[in-house]
Amino acid sequence: MTPIDLAAWLGAGYGLVLLGVAHLIDRLARRSHNVLQDQRTSGFVYHESHDAWLCPEDQWLYPRSFDPENRVMRYRGLPLVCNSCPVKETCTASDAGREVRRPVDTWPASESAKFHRGIACAVTVLAVLFPGVTALTVSGWPSQLLALGVAALVAAASLPLWTHLMRTPVDPHGVFVQSLDDTEAERTATADVALRQRTTYASDARTDHAI
Repeated sequence: MTPIDLAAWLGAGYGLVLLGVAHLIDRLARRSHNVLQDQRTSGFVYHESHDAWLCPEDQWLYPRSFDPENRVMRYRGLPLVCNSCPVKETCTASDAGREVRRPVDTWPASESAKFHRGIACAVTVLAVLFPGVTALTVSGWPSQLLALGVAALVAAASLPLWTHLMRTPVDPHGVFVQSLDDTEAERTATADVALRQRTTYASDARTDHAI
């Protein structure tokens, strides 16, 4: 059996190392993104069922607007509540209420995330080229098979990075946006309906009892 050339081993090794570097770049960028997001919302808990944030002082921050450029939902507390809060000085300097942002897209939809994902994808190109080009320069089918096999393996392992990068975000006009006034109006309407139902039930009950 023809021995495998050293160049084939080196090309395959470089390809695997670069593949690991690409995934490491993406993982570190994602972790940094999540840590930054956690720091910005430290102490605040998002309740998906309410589409609102609950602050450490048990006050709600409801959606106010959608930022299509940065693709984030903006939530803000009531100025009357925030300005009279005992911990306002350590929470926000704004007199319009504390604001919290929530990205509407998963990683890597933001421009910063796409930049780091793009770097990782560029590294995967080099990771495929190293063993691929090596396969053309070495002699003997075992060496060529090793280099081509590693190139194919690296390409397959790189697909998740590329597919997620090219995935189109959700249409911003399709994002459900409800302001604080809309939320309060909806809650008032719901409360009125519930009150009418209880009143009607009570009237029917009294009528049935009278009969």
